[in-house]
Amino acid sequence: MPKVTAEHRLARREQIVQAALHCVAENGFHKTTMADVIRESGLSAGAVYGYFRSKDEIIAAIADQALSAVDELFEGILSTEDPLSPAEAMRVVLDHVVKTAERSGGDVTRVGLQAWAESVHNPTIAAVAREKYTILRTHYTAVARRAQLDGTLPSDVDPEHVAQVLFGMLPGFILQRLLLGDVTPESYTAGLNALLGSAAPRRP
Repeated sequence: MPKVTAEHRLARREQIVQAALHCVAENGFHKTTMADVIRESGLSAGAVYGYFRSKDEIIAAIADQALSAVDELFEGILSTEDPLSPAEAMRVVLDHVVKTAERSGGDVTRVGLQAWAESVHNPTIAAVAREKYTILRTHYTAVARRAQLDGTLPSDVDPEHVAQVLFGMLPGFILQRLLLGDVTPESYTAGLNALLGSAAPRRP
């Protein structure tokens, strides 16, 4: 029997994840079954269960993959010589979210919202979400600290408080985009800039 390479295993795993992404985006988390994922993947039941023991594990893998991409995005944001303001950093993240959502194979933001809701009472998904959300909020904290250094944010503001707010704005954007359809990275960033401007201390 030929040896299965690491590349082959990664490709098969990705094939299953993409199949699940398509099913959940189309039918919702609770209506999607392992049988649906197996059928969509084109693999045998044994092959799918060889990588994932349950639907929860596959959804956790989708969440991990999506949030890892945002993690890499922040590495680029934080490595720039000229610091981005919190609003500019949010714009970069939102542009990435929209581009990712518009790729073929299923809107990952639909799955993301369902995973957020499911993580409240699902330990498997919660474990992945908690780890990734903590990393993401740490990135926002770093953005806020850099903004304080260049004077974009007041020095007496707690950067972790700013990070809490910025993090909370991301699911709000995704929810409005999916349900209302009238929100864009441009409009969202403009609103954030307006709020930050109105909150700035007035000069005497």
